[in-house]
Amino acid sequence: MPFEEKTKHTKASALPLVSIVTPSYNSASYIQETVASIRKQTHTNWEHIIVDDCSSDQTPELLKEIAKQDPRVTVIFLEKNSGSAVARNRGIEQAKGTYLTFIDSDDIWFPDFISNSIATIRKTKIPFVYSSYRRSNEALEFVYSDFIVPKIVTYTDILKSNSISCLTAFLHIESLGKKKMPLVRKRQDMGLWLQYLKEIPFAKGILEPKAIYRIRENSLSRNKKQLITSQWYFYRNIEKISVVKSMYYMMCWMYYGFMKYRN
Repeated sequence: MPFEEKTKHTKASALPLVSIVTPSYNSASYIQETVASIRKQTHTNWEHIIVDDCSSDQTPELLKEIAKQDPRVTVIFLEKNSGSAVARNRGIEQAKGTYLTFIDSDDIWFPDFISNSIATIRKTKIPFVYSSYRRSNEALEFVYSDFIVPKIVTYTDILKSNSISCLTAFLHIESLGKKKMPLVRKRQDMGLWLQYLKEIPFAKGILEPKAIYRIRENSLSRNKKQLITSQWYFYRNIEKISVVKSMYYMMCWMYYGFMKYRN
């Protein structure tokens, strides 16, 4: 999808502005590592919008200090715990960049993540790219193999297996426009990708890992029973897919999910 980039810039940089959205909830143990990986980016013109979802630990104090240290960081405190979809959508509303990307409060980018994503979009003229990533446990030990993404994914591909992580999705929002995530507790990122893939033929994968996805044992994404229920709900109620097709996509999703974490 061709586009013409109209660079938005700050006084400090003529580079395009990249909006980074992070939902945060009780992330005191990890948020500083995440922020540090953003500060190490070779592309320096970014705004980091952190939306705290009523944390009950030391996260609010840490976020206030982080914002004091770097004017590129904006912290929004929600008045009630509302879930990551609401938090991310609030960040999307605030975003002013030419590009939009996401990182959760326990994950890490490699220093060239932003610059490589922009370079890929400019080279391919595809406004939606995503990268492979390394997978670690909570202690940043690489107990799983790297997840290498497909070269391209379509709308149907995402229904079978969501190979685009919120950690590495990167959008040329100036050409694609802003869209909101569906207000569901899980799969809201998948819902956003599908909205864009209804309008463009495919998204482009970057095969070299550009981030670290930290797998936490108590994370929502690791509860298999809840995941199956949420996935079925998504097919039937968000995408309005028939029962027969939903059963087919569910079987594909379960198979690819097993393969994804088999080692």
